[in-house]
Formats: sequence, structure tokens, C-alpha cells
Amino acid sequence: MKIAFAYWDNRIAPVFDIATRIRVVDSDNGRIVGESEETLDDGSPVRKVINLAHLNIATLVCGAISRQLKEMVMSNGIQVIPFIAGDLGEVTRACLDGTLEHDRFAMPGCCRRGRTYRRRRCCDGERRQP
Repeated sequence: MKIAFAYWDNRIAPVFDIATRIRVVDSDNGRIVGESEETLDDGSPVRKVINLAHLNIATLVCGAISRQLKEMVMSNGIQVIPFIAGDLGEVTRACLDGTLEHDRFAMPGCCRRGRTYRRRRCCDGERRQP
């Protein structure tokens, strides 16, 4: 499964709509089997979504994201885990080991509204207990 982490300066990018870099992690049973750094087309939201689809991304982990862009990403079958903040390496590890729902990765000021689905399903697609 391929997971994309939008980042800037080795941290999760605060706003996906203007992010231009992603780290793509190919994982199998919580282990990293491949990694790459990719540049997203910043010309339009549609081209950004097309880039994600061409990379066969299953899950996008990002900071804030506009409702319109989130819906476009999701309409391409990509799960979106928004309102995440933190060090790129720490967030990647938490995503793979199923602990991304911890409040320490919540964006500052995020009241967890709309984020509860992350407790039910983690980055590796396994069902988790709330």
C-alpha cells in the first residue's frame, strides 16, 4: 500500500492545497518496503490529484486541506487523513504502527472534529478498536 505524506522542511506541510512535495512510502504489514520523494504539480488542484492517482496512492496524510480538494482526492479512491502535524519521520512511524490518532499529531487548534474516523481505520487499512 502506498501512503503519501505531504511535507515541507521535514515536517508535515501545514496546508496541503499549497504543498508541492510528498514522501511516498510503500508499506507491507506495517513495514516500509520502498520510499520516494515526489513533486506535485502546483498549477491546479486537479493536476495535484492526477499526480496522486498516477502514483497509485492509497492514503494521503496531510495538514489542513480544503473541502473541495479533499473531496477530489477521495473521489479518486484515496483515503485522506487530514489535520496532522509533526516531524515527518515520527508521523510516518506512527502511521505505520497504528498510533497516528494520538493527540500529539493533531494540528494546533484542532478540536478533533471530523478526525474520529482515524480511530477506526489506520494507515495500513486494518480495523482498529476505538
